Amino acid sequence: MSLTAGIVGLPNVGKSTLFNAITKQQVLAANYPFATIDPNVGIVEVPDERLKVLSGMYNPKKTTPAICEFTDIAGLVKGASKGEGLGNQFLANIRNCDAIVEVVRCFPGDVVHVEGSVDPVRDAKIINLELILSDLEQVQKRITKVEKKAQSKVDDGPVEFALLKKLEECLLNEKPLRSLDYSENERKYMSAYGFLTDKPIMYVGNIAEENIASPDSDEYFQKLVAYAKEENAKAIAISAEIESELALLDDEEKEMFLAEYGVEEPGLNKLIKATYDLLGLATFFTTGPDECRAWTFKKGMLAPECAGIIHTDFQRGFIRAETLAYDDLIKCGTHLKAREAGLVRQEGKEYPVKDGDILLFKFNV
Repeated sequence: MSLTAGIVGLPNVGKSTLFNAITKQQVLAANYPFATIDPNVGIVEVPDERLKVLSGMYNPKKTTPAICEFTDIAGLVKGASKGEGLGNQFLANIRNCDAIVEVVRCFPGDVVHVEGSVDPVRDAKIINLELILSDLEQVQKRITKVEKKAQSKVDDGPVEFALLKKLEECLLNEKPLRSLDYSENERKYMSAYGFLTDKPIMYVGNIAEENIASPDSDEYFQKLVAYAKEENAKAIAISAEIESELALLDDEEKEMFLAEYGVEEPGLNKLIKATYDLLGLATFFTTGPDECRAWTFKKGMLAPECAGIIHTDFQRGFIRAETLAYDDLIKCGTHLKAREAGLVRQEGKEYPVKDGDILLFKFNV
């Protein structure tokens, strides 16, 4: 399942440094034949302690993690929505992404800031306003096309026109479209439009190295956290410089390096897991002597759809899914004991797969 998060940011905020750290941890494309690696795309493993535990239980020949995909978006300046700088490229690339990871500078220092000073909230607003203006232009163009249909009450013209006016009002008030509530019918239109400010967003505060162990004490980052809360969005702290150094170290060296800073795990791990969640993704597992594997699925998918992620034949001939929750397996200690306790279930076509499910698909083609 190939969903991608676009990394955006103003010049000199650490976006490229962070993306370079991501690409240094990139998995081999050969392991994932569906993934095409472009120069600006990084595919990385999703850190998951559960897979390590399962691998220790089953001792498979191979262990395969879930993955997360990032796209490095061209830099942005004021006026991008009008084509300034690389604005058109920026907007086109982000339109092809499923979520936005916005890197915001939260560190002082000698690195020149494009706006002349460090102000995370101002920087976040600059990017968000450009996205809003771009969406507004698209909405108003669509209104012009739909207006006559609405007046003539042709097909569903009145319904679409009412939705577009609702979107226009939101954007004119400089609010992102994700802040609105939508009916099921409206959501169908929104999926087709692909508006930029309807995409889920997360803020990444690139903070000073000395504050990485206690980001709550970083005044710049706290301003960004407060701004994110206003949007019901998440903000996480990371030091791009530290991550770029960590990317060059082996596991033992990483532990020593992190200990010096008083940090338990790399910020990149937190970023990857948070982005995976932002994309609405979850993980199910398959186990056995040949392979333990973490599979990525979209939250809400039913068992046959998840079977199809492994192979289309599994979905086409789906009979049932033998299901065991990861936590139940850990509680019982072995798959056999979990079965004896009645915790291994037989689920049918209407079962919504849950994060952490261990599945064995039965099918007949």
